[in-house]
Amino acid sequence: MKRILIVEDDSSIAELEKDYLEVAGFQVEVCPDGLEAFSLIKEKDYDLLIIDIMLPGMDGLEILRHIQEEKDIPVLLVSAKKEEIDKIKGLSLGADDYITKPFSPGELVARVQSHLKNYERLKKILQGNVKKQESSLLSIRGLRIETEARRVFMNEQEVNLAHKEFDLLLFLAKHPNRVFGREELFEKVWGMDALGDAATVTVHIARIREKIEINPAQPQYVETVWGAGYRFRV
Repeated sequence: MKRILIVEDDSSIAELEKDYLEVAGFQVEVCPDGLEAFSLIKEKDYDLLIIDIMLPGMDGLEILRHIQEEKDIPVLLVSAKKEEIDKIKGLSLGADDYITKPFSPGELVARVQSHLKNYERLKKILQGNVKKQESSLLSIRGLRIETEARRVFMNEQEVNLAHKEFDLLLFLAKHPNRVFGREELFEKVWGMDALGDAATVTVHIARIREKIEINPAQPQYVETVWGAGYRFRV
């Protein structure tokens, strides 16, 4: 049974989310405080996190900022704010999805199921590659991607990528010099039945460039092909 942690200080919302997720077959814990939730996430193993942005103790973005350096786990951010900048901040820090209050509990369950399904699918793909004894190392002009360990190094310095950033970079690196549109990348990396916005790809590309490019404004690895999409240049 998949374990989910809901970090939400509004007890009525948290209990409603919990009830719907439990009916869908998930094991659910609820935590109303950001600092307490951060400790729980470090101590326990969860399969997915649902984190409200506005929290006492430590806000959701701060939790996300810290855990992405230690945990490879899908994260769904929840907020009453509708400003696009909040969505961009959350996705930039490694969140897999962003949902704005008010929302239907059914939609939340659908998003959770979709992200868990796609996360498991990608893990199986990587495991299958290892079983087939395919190379677990990609090395391109100072950039090294260790596919099995899910680690990235730039000029021997390790780069910390959120798990969807890693998945996107790995997918592009495995298909060098081929141009992919945003919608196609969203489908390939997030999954055909993923719920979200293809603009998420743009945010993740920007974050990848900040971490691996010497000059993100003039990328040497992940290039923009204007009017078409993105490609990994070798």
